[in-house]
Amino acid sequence: MISSVRGPVLTIGLDHAVVEVGGVGLAVHATPGTLATLRRGEEARLATALVVREDSLTLYGFANAETSGLFGLLQTVTGVGPRLALSILAVLEPEALCRALAEGDTAALKRVPGVGLKSAERLVLELRDKVAAVAPVPVGGGAGVPASGRDHVVEALVGLGFAAKQAEAAVDGVLGENGNGGGPVDTSATLRTALSRLGKAR
Repeated sequence: MISSVRGPVLTIGLDHAVVEVGGVGLAVHATPGTLATLRRGEEARLATALVVREDSLTLYGFANAETSGLFGLLQTVTGVGPRLALSILAVLEPEALCRALAEGDTAALKRVPGVGLKSAERLVLELRDKVAAVAPVPVGGGAGVPASGRDHVVEALVGLGFAAKQAEAAVDGVLGENGNGGGPVDTSATLRTALSRLGKAR
């Protein structure tokens, strides 16, 4: 089991980064929020989880071991695989996810693409009493103001080499056209659209 990787970041993509470890470039899949903390050419250290399938070995990376623990915990629920677990962590920050599970906030969980009411209820039912064991912060406790979904997308674009003002303009344009009035931001979709537009502008 590969529990962590450390090394220089070779490339950063939409859903993964390549980290060089011992001369080998490892593709590590991660959320936009985690990718936004990485910079090409700089050393990174990520907690990881290796998912083994008959035809593939996929490595997932996280900012810390607690978030990696949440990733594993989510997959103990029927119907939740690694991709959906990563999507949940992409939409809900670890603290927000822990709070939603502990408080039975199905509305927050339904913000995740692919999670309907039944899935949200199943997540709450099966994880409500387990989440405290891996919660990265005390559930219900304050830990400052988390970065917004918009900020995560802007940071990800800056990490990919775009100027901050250029990234902010592209993200605000996408959110404005989508009619987002301060509500939940689909970070993955927004990042893809903004990156596509910025690529065409170059």
